[in-house]
Amino acid sequence: MYQDLARLIRDEQPVALVTVIAGPHVGGKLLVTDSTVQGSLGEPELDRIAARDALAELEAGRSGVRHYGPHGETTPEDLLGSPVVSVFIESWAPPPQMWIFGAVDFTAALAKVAKVLGYRVTVCDAREVFATRRRFPMADEVMVTWPTPVFEQRGHTLRQRDAVCILTHDPKFDVPAVQGALATNVGYIGVMGSRTTHATRLERLAEVGIDRPEQLARLMSPIGLDLGARTPEETAISICAEIIARRTGKATASLRDGSGPIHS
Repeated sequence: MYQDLARLIRDEQPVALVTVIAGPHVGGKLLVTDSTVQGSLGEPELDRIAARDALAELEAGRSGVRHYGPHGETTPEDLLGSPVVSVFIESWAPPPQMWIFGAVDFTAALAKVAKVLGYRVTVCDAREVFATRRRFPMADEVMVTWPTPVFEQRGHTLRQRDAVCILTHDPKFDVPAVQGALATNVGYIGVMGSRTTHATRLERLAEVGIDRPEQLARLMSPIGLDLGARTPEETAISICAEIIARRTGKATASLRDGSGPIHS
């Protein structure tokens, strides 16, 4: 089990280790990933419940102690008169990802700020002359590609801690990028452009079948908080601040929720 754990951590794959620290079967362990569960805590139903909770902790990048009944009971009334099983869930989550579509002037600034915040940054653009290491040395990866193949190959790796930022104004690029992002579990989808640009984009999205309110509600466009940002660096800070606010549930003034010109 420990060899598998070490390999998964080395490969930057999300994994959680659940260990019984009190109650029957002290020392029992589960190794939990998105697709596998290895080991046992001594009771099949407890294994199922603890593995479910471990995935939730892994999604949030948290570690902590959970308490159950001997068969996985989780409510206080179910625990009355039963021995309590305490487990420690230790999560190893890779750095959050930020995928930036569009090799434009704002991309370099956003990649810099994202790296300071601990993101693994990928820059994607179909134009080979613009998507270069020389222009984006701060990015972990620069890909010359259209959005669809990226989401088809890697979209399953995006989680609530991750972000997709679409900074191009080219509908041939941003429409498939939005389509791909909406098909994932990514926590933040931001799309650059004025309110007029976004209204036109919504028409193009409707043409490809994206028009449900719950889908469109996931799009933060115009992108960023309403900070009065003008420069690429200020815009990058407004975008990252919006990502943080969305993740933590804090009420903030997003450009999406305002009206009128985004630059006054």
